[in-house]
Amino acid sequence: MEELRNVHILVDGRVQGVGFRYFVKNKAAELHITGWVRNRFDERIEILAQGTETDLTRFIAAVRIGPESALVTELVTDWPPTDVRFDRFSVAPSI
Repeated sequence: MEELRNVHILVDGRVQGVGFRYFVKNKAAELHITGWVRNRFDERIEILAQGTETDLTRFIAAVRIGPESALVTELVTDWPPTDVRFDRFSVAPSI
């Protein structure tokens, strides 16, 4: 069994006001990923996702495309330590 990993993702482009956070939440549920997604005031989307590396790789590929109405121009990832375990995936307040 694969161990849990975290991935932190910043998504830039036309990603706010197009249903991106709910697309991410639905994709996370489909792949059994926990964590959160939120809008940032710099017009990017921020995601902290937790799951197996296999599922997170599939998740990142889906986020890179986004919903039909979005246009992702840049996606930056890093893999921070898994210090906290999430029990669900949520839409967090904007920062």
